Amino acid sequence: MLGHLLHRRGVDSVIIENRSEEYVVERVRAGVLEQHVVDLMIETGVGARLQREGLRHDGVWLAFGGIRRRIDFAELTGKAITVYGQNEVVRDLIDARRATSRPLHFEVDHVSVGGLDSNPVVRYRKDGKEHELTCDVIAGCDGFHGICRPSFPPGVLTAFDRVYPFAWLGILAHAAPSSEELVYSLTDRGFALFSMRSPKVTRLYLQCAPDEDIEAWPDERIWSELETRLSTRDGWKPNTGPIFQKGITPMRSFVAEPMQFGRLFLAGDSAHIVPPTGAKGLNLAVADVRVLADAISRFYDSGSETALDAYSHTCLQRIWKAQRFSWWMTSMLHLGVPHNGFDYRRQIAELDYITSSRAGMTTLAENYVGLPIDTPR
Repeated sequence: MLGHLLHRRGVDSVIIENRSEEYVVERVRAGVLEQHVVDLMIETGVGARLQREGLRHDGVWLAFGGIRRRIDFAELTGKAITVYGQNEVVRDLIDARRATSRPLHFEVDHVSVGGLDSNPVVRYRKDGKEHELTCDVIAGCDGFHGICRPSFPPGVLTAFDRVYPFAWLGILAHAAPSSEELVYSLTDRGFALFSMRSPKVTRLYLQCAPDEDIEAWPDERIWSELETRLSTRDGWKPNTGPIFQKGITPMRSFVAEPMQFGRLFLAGDSAHIVPPTGAKGLNLAVADVRVLADAISRFYDSGSETALDAYSHTCLQRIWKAQRFSWWMTSMLHLGVPHNGFDYRRQIAELDYITSSRAGMTTLAENYVGLPIDTPR
């Protein structure tokens, strides 16, 4: 996305990726887009397929105590979310990049960065050949396990980290969604989430232990537990079908401050991780690169580094609000470890309040559809 935005503003860039193109476009990850991401894709010419295939959701359901209550995003905020897989977003951006003939290199290795506070350079190997790229700015969009964040000098970064005592067991199944919108459920057996990827594919999650053995969860056990945790007294339950993907997702919150050193700027998972409960990971990454693209463009337009210098501060204000929201959703919807009867009843009371108070519903809706994105003046 950063390369796409920069190209539209006349700024050259080179994109290098250590994985194969097939891996990038086939790996199923996040699938909920905030309103600002949808609008950006449409405005910048990569939203045609999104508009055809994306599933717009005007609200979300919260289930507890055997009932479901709906939060109406559209009525409360005038905005919505759209279900469209992250790998599909990447596929669209790759196609757009290819159409520009600008550099995009997959399966690179031995990547390193240097000269961060003077003359930035990126070194890498591609097809057995060594390459050295001199540049004005390096964007570290290389994920939590990438090489850019560890390249900061010692003592520059402060890491804020929280690891949760539970995980998600997630599946993809060939089953038509039985609800047009997501259903978040809290039960005395733990959390569950009903979602979807298309009119024929359902995405579902169960709270489990972080060290859970996926082999201990045959399909029959998964469906039994999902039906137990998601079924409500009005007769609603998820449709079942063949499971074609399953895995365990750990839960953590992480922020690195600052997100920049010299001419190296971190964006997305390289700078921050959120638990998936609030659907913020992809959306925060796009917000980061919107700010960064604007700052880089201003630098080339005017020579001013004011916006570049303010990048970290600008992004972190929104990131910490998203961290708060993701933590809040997670703590409200997951059983504590160890399970505590007082906390469970408090959670039920909180869900009851949130779904019966307009102020409570608006708080959830505003955060879920996406808070405003500020850029330095």
